[in-house]
Amino acid sequence: MAMSYKPKNILITGAAGFIASHVAIRITKKYPDYKIVVLDKLDYCSNLKNLLPVRSSPNFKFVKGDIASADLVNFLLVTENIDTIMHFAAQTHVDNSFGNSFEFTKNNIYGTHVLLEACKITGQIKRFIHVSTDEVYGETDEDAVVGNKEASQLLPTNPYAATKAGAEMLVMAYGRSYGLPVITTRGNNVYGPNQFPEKLIPKFILLAMRGEPLPIHGDGTNVRSYLYCEDVAEAFEVILHRGEVGHVYNIGTKRERTVIDVAKDVCKLFNLEADKVIRFVENRPFNDQRYFLDDEKLKSLGWAERTPWEEGLKKTMEWYVANSDYWGDVSGALLPHPRTLMMPGYEGSEEIKGILSQFNNIQTKVASTSDSAPETHAFKFLIYGRTGWIGGLLGKICEKQGIPYEYGKGRLQERSSLILDIQTIKPTHVFNAAGVTGRPNVDWCESHKPETIRTNVVGTLTLADVCREHGLLMMNYATGCIFEYDAHHPEGSGIGFKEEDTPNFTGSFYSKTKAMVEELLKEYENVCTLRVRMPISSDLSNPRNFVTKISRYNKVVNIPNSMTILDELLPISVEMAKRNLRGIYNFTNPGVVSHNEILEMYKQYIDPSFKWTNFNLEEQAKVIIAPRSNNEMDASKLKKEFPELLSIKDSLIKYVFEPNRKVPLN
Repeated sequence: MAMSYKPKNILITGAAGFIASHVAIRITKKYPDYKIVVLDKLDYCSNLKNLLPVRSSPNFKFVKGDIASADLVNFLLVTENIDTIMHFAAQTHVDNSFGNSFEFTKNNIYGTHVLLEACKITGQIKRFIHVSTDEVYGETDEDAVVGNKEASQLLPTNPYAATKAGAEMLVMAYGRSYGLPVITTRGNNVYGPNQFPEKLIPKFILLAMRGEPLPIHGDGTNVRSYLYCEDVAEAFEVILHRGEVGHVYNIGTKRERTVIDVAKDVCKLFNLEADKVIRFVENRPFNDQRYFLDDEKLKSLGWAERTPWEEGLKKTMEWYVANSDYWGDVSGALLPHPRTLMMPGYEGSEEIKGILSQFNNIQTKVASTSDSAPETHAFKFLIYGRTGWIGGLLGKICEKQGIPYEYGKGRLQERSSLILDIQTIKPTHVFNAAGVTGRPNVDWCESHKPETIRTNVVGTLTLADVCREHGLLMMNYATGCIFEYDAHHPEGSGIGFKEEDTPNFTGSFYSKTKAMVEELLKEYENVCTLRVRMPISSDLSNPRNFVTKISRYNKVVNIPNSMTILDELLPISVEMAKRNLRGIYNFTNPGVVSHNEILEMYKQYIDPSFKWTNFNLEEQAKVIIAPRSNNEMDASKLKKEFPELLSIKDSLIKYVFEPNRKVPLN
């Protein structure tokens, strides 16, 4: 038997996740003389509530942050005197990995690499336990009697498993090259209380509770082995104390069950008729038939599975019945093929803020030595324009990303009310999405000039000034309707107006006020001005959506224009705030699209019988009060900062027409 190892200060990554939280709680409670520091960025599938049982333990500390931040990881290893790492943090849901595989590479491979490098630099780690998965072995033959041994070849079949195998190779290399004392674990499926419902068992339980059908990928004959979470937590406790450096340990069970068996057992618990509730859906791009492990090596350290399937499943079911709203709205996760984008973000919710305050040993801000680690700073956004279209969408983005935010209560032109907002909310960034564009359109501004000035000029400048006094960056949503095609920028030439060009369109009072403000805001170094044009979103029922507008007009002018797809660009504006970008940006997708081209797409994707007629600018002038601006804007400055930015036509298809498609593909 190997000598027993005794850690002093353990760092557990991803500890607000399912398996790691059970491990963290077990070790914190059982070994009061070990100090447990947990690090979690609070991604969609982690939940601070998972750690509530140890929130007031004197030997427990929670740190919010990302393993990909080298500054943060180095800082923690040194200041907390870490000698042991249990590395659980990872993206784990195979379904998501087919649609979002770069996230998996970033978290699972790059994140692991950052940790290993920090261990090498600090030179104080005595154990590095790397948590991997049975999926790295790839499929086991259906008729194999002996499971994969730890020395079996790694043959991953999906992007998730490939990133986990890649991370393992790095761990092994650091063990060999730098003598890092590494141990790797590869586990079967785990189930039990607190598991995020994208995974099979909690998903089936929640669907059964709601009386909804249970979706099964393919024919349901895929075989999996399931271990109860407490048994797995015990396995990690054993490996921590008795595992041998340089070795790999399978954490598995010989008891296998098909997906259909699992569904039937869940039906039994809820007295449902399996044939009526089980529904077969399209399979994953590739779905391994079986993962079968040999678990003898771990058993030789003295571990054994204790919880029978029936008992574990019943305990799990009882927990979900008692905690049905534990995760908030999880309808996105319960779909047959979920994607990360559908998942809510928890950390920004009021509830989680409340939970954070209950942890007596908590660190959310860390001294950072460079700007390259924005993850180490907690963000909090103050947004003006709650009732506006952009303001409303910004709140939703913050919720999804788990960024704490509040809407400003003050009126923009009342300085004292803005100061009160900033002092009570204490934001890190301010977003100004307030402003009048007129109801129902900019013609309103022509007959309401003082009101337009009050908000668009006085209000915006006051907010910028108050933000400057408080050292805050203001993200200001402005307009690109301050230019029109001219001799130097002819229509159809591809020569767009740049950020530094002087506005040349004064046809409407709205545009006049916006151009004035933009000029004055150049004197404020704390402002980032985003010139939005003809905003479009995937919500085609919104009357402010440019696509909705032109599809309802009797006649349209057919002119190419630069436009802004909000579904793509608003999240980019949040990222710009995090990067502390300043100055002016043309906030449009690259390129132009004409009204007719958009309506052709509308016809192709939404309504094949749709018809429209065109008229020219002279005819249009007779039915509108203020002329409209038509222009192309040069988006290369934004594109340089965000190379992934799509051209206007590609973005329209991806974010607006494809998601709303009513016309089936041939």
